[in-house]
Amino acid sequence: MNSSKWIWRSVGSISIAATLLLLYGFIAAVQSITAPEPMVSNQPVNTGSSQTPAAPSVATQTGEFRVAAIGDSLAKGTGDDSGSGFVRRSVNLLNAQEGHKAQFINNLGINGLTTQGLLTKLDEPGVSYVLKKANVIIVSIGGNDLFQGAQAVQTGKEPPTLNGLRKALPDASKRLQEVLTKVGKINPKAKIIYVGLYNPFSDLPEMKIPGNLVVTEWNLAAMAITNQSSNMTLIPTFDLFQQNLPVYLSSDHFHPNGQGYQAIAERIAQGFAVAATKDTDRADSQQSTSSQSAEVKKGGDK
Repeated sequence: MNSSKWIWRSVGSISIAATLLLLYGFIAAVQSITAPEPMVSNQPVNTGSSQTPAAPSVATQTGEFRVAAIGDSLAKGTGDDSGSGFVRRSVNLLNAQEGHKAQFINNLGINGLTTQGLLTKLDEPGVSYVLKKANVIIVSIGGNDLFQGAQAVQTGKEPPTLNGLRKALPDASKRLQEVLTKVGKINPKAKIIYVGLYNPFSDLPEMKIPGNLVVTEWNLAAMAITNQSSNMTLIPTFDLFQQNLPVYLSSDHFHPNGQGYQAIAERIAQGFAVAATKDTDRADSQQSTSSQSAEVKKGGDK
């Protein structure tokens, strides 16, 4: 009994620590993507204009977020009775934020898609065409790689073991890196948002420990991948569902319902909202500094 309690506490501690790390990484990554720190120069500004426009963020480059999604059934929005999923919900939330305008481009999510299937899909001209039109690309993939056969637990079949679940990790995480790299090559200017995984079976005793561990390992591997590029960030979802599984899961016990998708969308939009305030303040500061430099130059020319 004491051994069992120790295992549960260990798994819980590992999962919580990993989730906090992912949340910290998420906030830092979103801020660096949507509001990068400006490069400061000690050289005087020599311009005939009284104002120099600030370096544009992803939104100010074109005046709006152009959002596309690609991946599996979560990207598609399966389980959401409204059909919106987190993609359209994110667009709606961004449009509700002051100073933001978002446009939904397309949703290329496919039920049952794996990392291998997505790699093949990215070679299609039609897919490239859609992704090139976006400046924000949301990617959801990996759940079908890790949890193949796990849904059989609900029918009374033998659940997969931790080792069985872990077998998919090395190859699947390698393909995830290939996927995100290929998306970045298709559209180098787009901001790529990868939606992390949660354990949909954490309420089943035989799947709680192995599921939590393998999802934590996957999300940490995904964070290591996204950290390699300033244009990528990871949206953590593990913590959202860990404490709200009965509320956020649809009747199929795998996909989110409307409330679950809304929670993911709010986290996506929240990151942009935090960065937007910094971006606006920075733009005002840069314009003020440029104006002062121009006035000093005019005074010296008199």
